[in-house]
Amino acid sequence: MKIITETAELAEICSEFSKAEYITVDTEFLRERTYWSKLCLVQIARPRSGRRDYVLIDPLAEGIDLAPLFDLLSNQDVVKVFHAARQDVEIFWNMGKVIPAPMFDTQVAAMVCGYGEQVGYETLVRKVAKEEVDKSSRFTDWSRRPLSEKQLKYALADVTHLRVIYEKLSARIVEQGREHWVAEEMAILTDPATYETDPTEAWRRVKARSNSPKFLAIVRELAKWREELAQARDIPRGRVMKDDALVELATAKPSTEEEFHRLRLLQREMRRPEMLEVILAAVTRGATCPAADRPTLPPPPRRSEGSGAIADMLKIFLKARADEIGVAAKLIAPAAEIEALAGEEDPDLPVLHGWRAEVYGNDALRVKHGEVGLVAKPGGLRLVEIDPDHPEL
Repeated sequence: MKIITETAELAEICSEFSKAEYITVDTEFLRERTYWSKLCLVQIARPRSGRRDYVLIDPLAEGIDLAPLFDLLSNQDVVKVFHAARQDVEIFWNMGKVIPAPMFDTQVAAMVCGYGEQVGYETLVRKVAKEEVDKSSRFTDWSRRPLSEKQLKYALADVTHLRVIYEKLSARIVEQGREHWVAEEMAILTDPATYETDPTEAWRRVKARSNSPKFLAIVRELAKWREELAQARDIPRGRVMKDDALVELATAKPSTEEEFHRLRLLQREMRRPEMLEVILAAVTRGATCPAADRPTLPPPPRRSEGSGAIADMLKIFLKARADEIGVAAKLIAPAAEIEALAGEEDPDLPVLHGWRAEVYGNDALRVKHGEVGLVAKPGGLRLVEIDPDHPEL
């Protein structure tokens, strides 16, 4: 099975594929030992045409330039079809500052079409394409060369079956008039901000022991330093410093070498003199940060009295509405969002915007405010208007 390893051939095939209505795209990558995903293989297919309608691209081939691929992914006349696109798109953004667009994510589309929450590719292949996929090569080392025929066959299956899935799901979405639902979700996936990593915000990932702004200021400086070093060395942030060691540093606030070496959780490399100096400087910056510049976490939202019972009712209504319209309930709103909707006085939540508001959010607010009630009837729950003059009826 041929793999493209030269720029000229890549340019030729991408030019051919640029004439297609859509292409299906997938990648194989490694990330266990790096900060940035290491792209190892790109698979692309187009609608069956009687000619070569799928291709494998080796991004690790010596001297290959992926610019023709990036141009194809940016071509506004060709729909790019992925399954669970986020990691693939993140790779293309980090490598070439390219966001594939227009885009169609079959995992999102499947949720819109009622196939469940975060449905897997194998499930869609079985249910929609009526085929089976051998996933035994999923966890192989894609960076080793040569790739086996079994690996290549597995990789191709991730884009060839995707054509049938895309055609059937997109037709169903058009038939149901839900194109704008998918478009709203794709707007998030095609927003560069979704893939930007800001080291100054890395502290938010750390599970801290305290919400004290003084403590969080030190956590912020240490997390920023760790993130920048992990990016520069292209290693996982945990290889630089684990969260528990970072929190231990922020708690102890060492200011001298002696205090630093008393800490238990620091890895050996962090104790080297050059590292010690940088880490102590980060602790000092956080400890001396002016009060006005210290980070804070928002206070937990105040929940109104009886909001727990209201949340339970709204969750029942959500399940009923999701079943009624054939959409995964979690795509409409996760449980935490329903609890916020029930308990906050003036919530501003995704469920109250766009298509989610149309199918559920607006009615959920009416339920919450006692304007309508829920009644069990054959076929499911129904909303009934409540007479404001006789709300007890």
